[in-house]
Amino acid sequence: MPGWEPKTRLGKMVKRGEITSMGEALDTRLPIRESEIVDALLPNLDDDVLDVNMVQRMSDSGRRVRFTVASVVGNHDGYVGLGTAKGKEVGPTIRKSIDNAKLNIVRIRRGDGSWQCGCGQPHTIPFRVTGKSGSVWIELFPAPSGIGLAVGDTAKSILLRAGVEDVWGFSKGQTRTTVNYAKAVFDAMKKTAEMRVTSTQAKELGIVEGIQGNMKSGDE
Repeated sequence: MPGWEPKTRLGKMVKRGEITSMGEALDTRLPIRESEIVDALLPNLDDDVLDVNMVQRMSDSGRRVRFTVASVVGNHDGYVGLGTAKGKEVGPTIRKSIDNAKLNIVRIRRGDGSWQCGCGQPHTIPFRVTGKSGSVWIELFPAPSGIGLAVGDTAKSILLRAGVEDVWGFSKGQTRTTVNYAKAVFDAMKKTAEMRVTSTQAKELGIVEGIQGNMKSGDE
């Protein structure tokens, strides 16, 4: 990135060209503390503002207004991030929430986990996952090709940017609380990469981790 002077170890490695992909950056286990790292490694990120909430408070000096914003970023191909921010003005707060989403970016798995499909393409999730935040609980199931995203609009925005095309979902709790709903979906998506799979299972389910074409070897 022109004009970017990294301050962290990971940022300096990216700037020097020692790390050239987001997968390599995450494999270092070093924390991502600069949004420019993600901009350099995933230049085609798409973002969406999920929620803008205005909070008014009365103080001795008068009415104070603050905004809480939740945003999602993703490359539509295995990487997605969720971020929130608070601020006095909408514009800067939105930009801050998008930057925070970049700092929280994760690599997810896709596959063909639906017994009704068997196409072998990574269009859905490999297996059932659950996520929770506050009172919101969500369960996502692999779906056959053509079903689409049978979930709420907030979940659709996150799943689309993660690169998931088909999924069934069931949720309960205060799902109208957009931030908690989004965090629950994001929690479920992170679990796709946390579950251990063998190389045989990875092959059977057509599992892709991160950008399509990176097949997961699994655990022998």
